[in-house]
Amino acid sequence: MNNKNRRKRRVRAKIFGTIERPRLSVFRSSKNIYAQLIDDTSGKTLASATNGKDTAQKGMSGKVLSAYNTGVLIAEKAKEQKIEKVIFDRGSYRYHGRVKALADGAKKGGLKF
Repeated sequence: MNNKNRRKRRVRAKIFGTIERPRLSVFRSSKNIYAQLIDDTSGKTLASATNGKDTAQKGMSGKVLSAYNTGVLIAEKAKEQKIEKVIFDRGSYRYHGRVKALADGAKKGGLKF
């Protein structure tokens, strides 16, 4: 097992999302970043956001700025469903760069970790 999978298992062992406090899961590819609000009790995704079409209209450039705006967008979608508190799941990624920018955007949008 490589280091990335070990880190992911270690992080996910401590995190479980509920309907009152869903899990904010982050996936980072080389070009995009994705965020999902997941209720682990029922196994359903409550909301999702990406830096593709939703944030490209705001005239952004740069991956970190795009990740920040994705965090703000997921916070807006959470507010629509009356979700204020989440558990942050960084997955196998370090809390650094784009992942940190997404978390900061979500906090700025009003989510509490």
